[in-house]
Amino acid sequence: MGDRRTQVLPTFSQNVCVILVNPEHDGNIGAVARSMLNFGINDLRVIGRDGDWSEEARRRAKNAQEVLDRAKVVETFGQAIADCSLVVGTSGKREQGEKTAKRHFLLPDELPGRLSGIEGRVAIVFGPEGKGLLNEQLSVCDLLVTIPTWEGYPILNLSHAVSIICFCWYVNSDTTNPPGTGGRLLDPMLRDKLRTEAKRLVESMPTKDHKRKGIEETLLRVLFRGLPKDDEVHRILGILTHAADSFEQY
Repeated sequence: MGDRRTQVLPTFSQNVCVILVNPEHDGNIGAVARSMLNFGINDLRVIGRDGDWSEEARRRAKNAQEVLDRAKVVETFGQAIADCSLVVGTSGKREQGEKTAKRHFLLPDELPGRLSGIEGRVAIVFGPEGKGLLNEQLSVCDLLVTIPTWEGYPILNLSHAVSIICFCWYVNSDTTNPPGTGGRLLDPMLRDKLRTEAKRLVESMPTKDHKRKGIEETLLRVLFRGLPKDDEVHRILGILTHAADSFEQY
């Protein structure tokens, strides 16, 4: 009953990867691997570990050893998302006041519908146990997802959070729209270029320094929320570059 069956992974999960940022406990890494394969996802990337999985990680992975065996172990966030067209950050932090305006969270069951039929690799990123992703790491993400929990104790166990996100991806993905029928997400290099030019524009525009980070985050969040395609981004880049050049010459 608990054995791994020889079966092809579902098409809608083949372009999804799960990224763990500096996970602290080996058991959670193994449990994450098991949860991923439960819902047809096998691309695991781990930042800050050596890839020599302990007996505890192997034991908790059960029959999902293949996920650990093929896991990509890297040193930096940039390396983990280098081939990704869209980066989705997860967070249990729900800020109040001014910070709320900078963040627009999707619910886990909303994400698959937004990406139905879209081609391009999607990274779903999870922070370390007890801390989650830092604000600096969340700012690099294109979309944000949060799992609704009771406010008295909102932070989930890492493997439980991965299970919920993967479950929602599995049950809410539209199997009638295979990847490519809804267009293609950004080329990863274009994604980087868009972020670079947006940053240059904000750094060159006449405004107070303490407002620049918030303006940059808001601009990028609005742009990526629309899931722009390559041709659209080329036009947006032209506008951003022209504006940045003008401000720098001002």
